[in-house]
Amino acid sequence: MINEFVYCPRLFHLEWVQSQFTTNDDVEEGLYVHRVVDKGSGDLPDKTEAWDGRRATSVWVTSSRLGLTAKLDLVEGSDDGTAVPVDYKKGRPNDDGSAWTGDRIQLLVQAMLLRDAGYQVDRAEVWYAESRRRVAVVVDDEGVAEVEDILERLWATASQPKAPAPLRGSPKCPRCSLVGVCLPDEISALNTRAKERKQLRRVMAPDRLSRPVYVTLQGASVGVRRGRLEVFSDGETKASYRLIDVSQVCLFGNVSVSAQAMRELMSREAPVLWFSFGGWFSGMAEGLPGRNVELRRAQYTANPEFALNVARNMIAGKIRNSRTMLRRNSRTEVGPVIDQLMDMSSAARRVESPASLLGIEGTAARIYFGEFTSMVGAGCKVDVGSFNANGRARRPPPDILNALLSFTYALLTKDLTVALHAVGLDPYWGVMHRPRFGRPALALDLAEEFRPLVAESVVLQVLNNGEVSDASFRIHAAGCQLESEGRKVVLSAYERRLEHEITHPHFGYRVTYRRAMEVQARMLAAHLKGELPEYVPFVTR
Repeated sequence: MINEFVYCPRLFHLEWVQSQFTTNDDVEEGLYVHRVVDKGSGDLPDKTEAWDGRRATSVWVTSSRLGLTAKLDLVEGSDDGTAVPVDYKKGRPNDDGSAWTGDRIQLLVQAMLLRDAGYQVDRAEVWYAESRRRVAVVVDDEGVAEVEDILERLWATASQPKAPAPLRGSPKCPRCSLVGVCLPDEISALNTRAKERKQLRRVMAPDRLSRPVYVTLQGASVGVRRGRLEVFSDGETKASYRLIDVSQVCLFGNVSVSAQAMRELMSREAPVLWFSFGGWFSGMAEGLPGRNVELRRAQYTANPEFALNVARNMIAGKIRNSRTMLRRNSRTEVGPVIDQLMDMSSAARRVESPASLLGIEGTAARIYFGEFTSMVGAGCKVDVGSFNANGRARRPPPDILNALLSFTYALLTKDLTVALHAVGLDPYWGVMHRPRFGRPALALDLAEEFRPLVAESVVLQVLNNGEVSDASFRIHAAGCQLESEGRKVVLSAYERRLEHEITHPHFGYRVTYRRAMEVQARMLAAHLKGELPEYVPFVTR
């Protein structure tokens, strides 16, 4: 952590104070380099004994005076009887052949810990895997004083609830493992006036390669065996996936999951999510909640005006995205409706009460859904005419189009709930939707701007491509719901939509909808923490 603090104080705060950790190729390479010293061997001699060529690996040393503890990769005895800590690093030395600043400070700290334990230490060494050579670090009074100054600043930073500001245009950011959490260029860009913004570097961490697993087979059970997630039914293995490829497990209806699978998924931070047979999002289970208490405190103590400002931007963004959907896809003349929606988007930004905002949102939705079937083309294999009579209705949906909308909305809410959990926010404490038992209010809030772009786009895609037919649905007195094969079709289309890449409207780089949803959750968190002056919704042009 001291090395991280020297590299970037914000990185230290995110990892040490907020317990946010992610991995990347550099982290994994470093772990691979450490494999030779991670297995402990040998012991440090008593401080009164001679070293006699002894060496010890993976040694814990603690100093109550410094308030520090460290696991030393390697400690060797030199010819003069002093101890020499050796740290293993991937990469190479600095251009002038010296150790990098963070590595040098880390070695000085290790030397100070050994000194406090009673050993004589005059130098330390760092071994760089790429150059395959050691670089010496002198342990002197000047170095000790430098470490003490850094520790003073480190503890001051750790005592602050708010992380330091991100670095601006630093070459350190692109290869940082937490760049996708920190979002340095994105936060800096939104804090800069539009006319002064420059093209952002493409430094965001890529989408994770793992993906959700959906289990819709009734009576199936989910377990783990030999590093794989397996789905069983009637004594047979129906599907098998590597656990490293699984980001979440979604269970529909009567599907069970073993205790072993739950523990393994929790350890991998892969949530398990439950849906009713018809697709109603019931709940989720994951490991321990996020440790960023200060973020949740800011969320819970936000004043009503703050919540209204965020809600206004979310609803204005939703109405603009609905307008864009109609403008791009309608097969009839909808010019007056498009003009109305633009006016209502502007009005949403000026409302002075939550009730007025809900009124505008409801009116805009009624106007939008009144023209929704104009976006359904000749390739559609089902009758959507009854939607015009029913309008948007749910619990239960009375017709095919409403059933598709409800199902995709549930999937969207599920993914945003997971994203908010990952960021450290409470998905059940919203800014517009009021808290209510079992309702992920904040996830529903954040879903508003993504409903047209993701959920409704999927509905139009499966209809216009003829991917669903009357056989995909079951219509009865209690309403309409998707059959098993129809659910699979919609799930596949939904995942394709999340993988679709677009140019981010604010940052200019290519991003998938899956990643865009997480970025919005992080932008909301940054606004709550005071790092951004306002929440900016995701709006396509």
